[in-house]
Amino acid sequence: MSVKTTEKTKKTKSISFMLIFPVLVAVIYGVLLAIKPEQGLLALKNSGRIFLNILQPLALVFVAMLVLNLFLKPGQITRLLGKRTGIKGAMLSVVAGIVSVGPIYVWYPLLKELRKRGTGNAQIAIFLYNRAVKPFLLPMMIAYFGWVYVGILTVLTVLASITLGYVVSVLIKEKDRPGSVI
Repeated sequence: MSVKTTEKTKKTKSISFMLIFPVLVAVIYGVLLAIKPEQGLLALKNSGRIFLNILQPLALVFVAMLVLNLFLKPGQITRLLGKRTGIKGAMLSVVAGIVSVGPIYVWYPLLKELRKRGTGNAQIAIFLYNRAVKPFLLPMMIAYFGWVYVGILTVLTVLASITLGYVVSVLIKEKDRPGSVI
């Protein structure tokens, strides 16, 4: 077998594997609609509503990926968020995690792309951890818990994210730069 044939076979298997879930979901909805039409229709409407809710953040992430691909070169990303960017890269990851919006799973494709372009595991872990800090929820938290509690919790969350990023980078050895840390 030639290399091209092997690559085509792998690509075909990958595409067919990706189709299993949507086809399975469609079959389940079909069976549900046949057995209990009212509940099936309600489930379908709820799924449609959820899909519409995640469409906006998902579109935002894809636009961000497009902009990344058009304007940022791998070298620039590596300079900003690379494996050895130190505290600057960590702080940029903290800020990006805090200001990011939408469900976390819509960010996974962008994070995967950033990782392929040279972003370190530490910076990705820091970003994901700081998704817990939401500026638009801080006023409500302050109303319930007070300034001191919210301030300490926020500072500790940011510090813990940096610590976690360091631990992740140590535990997951980078293939191209063994032993690299934040």
